[in-house]
Amino acid sequence: MSAETEAQVLLERRGPEIAIVRINRPEVRNALNLTVRRQMAEIFRGFADEEALRCVILTGDERSFAAGADIADMSRIDAVEMYHRHTERLWGAVADCPVPVIAAVNGFALGGGLELAMHADIIIAGRGAKLGQPEVKVGIMPGAGGTQRLTRAVGKFRAMRLCLTGEIIGAQEAYEMGLVSKLVEDDQVMQTAIDMAEELARLPPIALAQIKEVILHGQDAPLGAALALERKAVQILFATRDKQEGMSAFLEKRQPRYTGS
Repeated sequence: MSAETEAQVLLERRGPEIAIVRINRPEVRNALNLTVRRQMAEIFRGFADEEALRCVILTGDERSFAAGADIADMSRIDAVEMYHRHTERLWGAVADCPVPVIAAVNGFALGGGLELAMHADIIIAGRGAKLGQPEVKVGIMPGAGGTQRLTRAVGKFRAMRLCLTGEIIGAQEAYEMGLVSKLVEDDQVMQTAIDMAEELARLPPIALAQIKEVILHGQDAPLGAALALERKAVQILFATRDKQEGMSAFLEKRQPRYTGS
């Protein structure tokens, strides 16, 4: 099997409810070449048809989540080839995943690696993780959402600082500025992600899907429109069997059994 066709992204399963997507280029700190992006998109597109799936964990290894785009690859292409790659469509498969996506970050999440993590819904980082958008230091700029998702996550002035200077920050600072959802010890990142995924898998899937949809689509809408979207989603949930099960279980003091119906 050639280097271009071997599995550079691995899919692991913990039953039908939880999928683990792992970038597998440890020799280059999981740098993101076109093969990684295409293999990841293929995996994530397949999730759309999995009714039993409840959560996806996106990760790298203990040394690096993804240290950015593959500079050797990018140095060889021009603007037209960059255009024809349409990498935004490949990353879109991650952002459009219908179930919650948890990014489990150890080591480096830089450039495209941080942009990839920001396509997830929750970011769990180890205390030793390093995050940043250093593209300016090689003559370019963030091009997979770094200027936009980062601004929405941490605000204009922090995003300006990170993108303009290319500064790499520690996980503690990233957590304090709102870029990281949860900060844990380095050796607890994956287990924490698995525990959270298992917790999510026990919750009503239609409610989770509606929460994710309303937060993502409401954040850029006018407040009135976003609140209307929220109200409509709540009304939809009142038609589900899981709503009845959840409230009945609460009143009967027992554990609910959600079916996604």
